Parts: sequence; C-alpha cells; structure tokens
Amino acid sequence: MKGQYSIKDLEKITGIKAHTLRIWEKRYGVIEPMRTDTNIRYYTDEQLRKVLNIAILNNYGIKISKIVGLSPEALHKKVVEIGNEEVTESVQMESLVVAMVEMDETRFEKILVNCTIRLGFEQTMMKVIYPFFKKVGLLWQTGAINPAQEHFMSNLIRQKLIVAIDSQALMAKKESSKFLLFLPEGELHEIGLLFYSYLIHKAGHKVIYLGQSVPVQDVITVDRYNPADFILTSVMSLSSEADINALLIRLLEAFPKRKILITNKLESTENLVKDDRLFLNTDLEDFKAMLNEI
Repeated sequence: MKGQYSIKDLEKITGIKAHTLRIWEKRYGVIEPMRTDTNIRYYTDEQLRKVLNIAILNNYGIKISKIVGLSPEALHKKVVEIGNEEVTESVQMESLVVAMVEMDETRFEKILVNCTIRLGFEQTMMKVIYPFFKKVGLLWQTGAINPAQEHFMSNLIRQKLIVAIDSQALMAKKESSKFLLFLPEGELHEIGLLFYSYLIHKAGHKVIYLGQSVPVQDVITVDRYNPADFILTSVMSLSSEADINALLIRLLEAFPKRKILITNKLESTENLVKDDRLFLNTDLEDFKAMLNEI
C-alpha cells in the first residue's frame, strides 16, 4: 500500500472529483484528512478503501445521503452484494479497482464469475478487464497505486486466461492456420497477448506461444523448425519510432513470406515502415473477423 494519498490521488483512483470529496467531507463527514507535521493534508489506505466503496454505491445510483448512514460493515456488505448483481460494466470495473487496492482475491473471483456468467469470458475481457487495465495504467503512471497491486491483479487475470486457453486448445479445425506469438525483449505485459492467443484457439487455429521478452533470433529459430503462417507481437515497451522500425524491418526480413501483426495501438504510424505483409494497430474486432475468414 502507498499509505498516504493526496485528494488528487483519491480523485484519480475513485473517479470522484476533488471538489465533490471536499463537499462530502464538510457536509457528511465522509472522511477526515490526516495531517503531516508540516500541516499537509493526506488520506490513509483505510480512507481510500472507504471512498472506493462509496464511489461504487454512488455510481450504482444510491444517493450519498443514504450511503453515509451505513456502518463500515453494512457499506462493505452492500458493495459485495452489488458485485453479485447484473450491474453495468463500469461498476464492475470499479469493483475490480477495489479488489486490487485491497488485494482481495475472493472479491476478484466473485466479480469475474458474475461477469463471465452474464457476458461470457470474451466479452468480460473486452468490456471489463481491458477498461480496468487502461485505468490501472493511468493510476500507475501517476503514482496513485503501488506496482505490486497491479502485479497482483495481472497474475490473477493471467491465470484465468491460461485456464480459458486450455479449454479451447484441442478445438483446432482441419484447415487451420498457425500463429506464432511473442513479446520483444524488455516487454513483460502479456495479458493482451494471452487474450489474442485465446481468440486464436477459440477460432480453431493453432498457436505457438513464446511469451515475454523473447529475442527475435529465438523467434527465428523456433519458426525454422515449426513454421507459422502469421507472426503476432506487441511493441508497447518501444518508445521511439526508430526502435519500432528496427524491429519491424528485422521481422519483415526474417519472415519474408509471413504476415506480421502488431496488436497494440501505436500513437502514429505515419513514419513507420510500410509493407503489404505488415498489419499495424490490429483491432480486436477486425482480428476476430480475420480469424473467421482464414
């Protein structure tokens, strides 16, 4: 846990405007800020958890005047009940943020089971998990959360993806294509790559999954003995156009007869290398359509 949060931190994590939080403090006594030796206001982990739970109930449609009358036990119970109901994806996503902050695996399991039953695994990933990770990325960049909390959730979701992939792995079609999936050296965020692997398996195609931080030379070696029809990767860890271009050129030269797909959204492709075999910013829906056509 971070231990000390500014009111701006609370705003970033909970989505409640700092102005609104101050009004709630004065009018309802929702939380009382602590103060450092130099009289700087801050909030504790316990206060953050309380505001997160209040935000969920408020987004659910319960008025703040009703929420403040709940005891801590009743507040927690109501949030758990909502996690089991058919609520909007945004409310479930906010519930996942609470599970992350509290490192509560039980709550995570309940939320994911509820979403999966209602939406199916694929739509849960697209409508709840992906938006959740977008928010987590923002919170991590601004220092509002501890990286350990992100790792906690990432590993739980990674486990679910692997189980889901295993359930589809033996369903390959007779006329199937083969995809080789890897992340370049230094790239460790594999949730997206695992989800693409799941979609490929679900469509009845084959996957060679190499995982995180793989040197291109190792990819070439693997493909030499087990050639694929498509090479699929992500370049999130590469910050400069020069580095991205260097990787793209290397892949195009190494795999002259393959289609190469880059899954993440690049800010700009204007100055990147162009080739008919290269597919940048591969959108999930477009990718699913392609899987059904090949």
